[in-house]
Amino acid sequence: MTDPSRRPGADPALDEPTGADRPPEPRPWLERIGLAAIALVMGLLLSVMGITAWLGGEWILAAMSASGAVLTIGVGLVTLVRG
Repeated sequence: MTDPSRRPGADPALDEPTGADRPPEPRPWLERIGLAAIALVMGLLLSVMGITAWLGGEWILAAMSASGAVLTIGVGLVTLVRG
């Protein structure tokens, strides 16, 4: 049996969206730029590690580093654009 006070429209205070129902606010631009800069630095470090692993003959480590660099830089770009 449902509680009649929990019906939509029964109490306007119950119809307000909660924190989980509201869409999140976009991040401020300064925070977006900072997070993208951190992702860029991490992506560059992973790229350097991938190049040195490639030159050292460690193919698996090079592939893992390259994929990590691509993903990290991609997430940084998404953070900057979408917020």
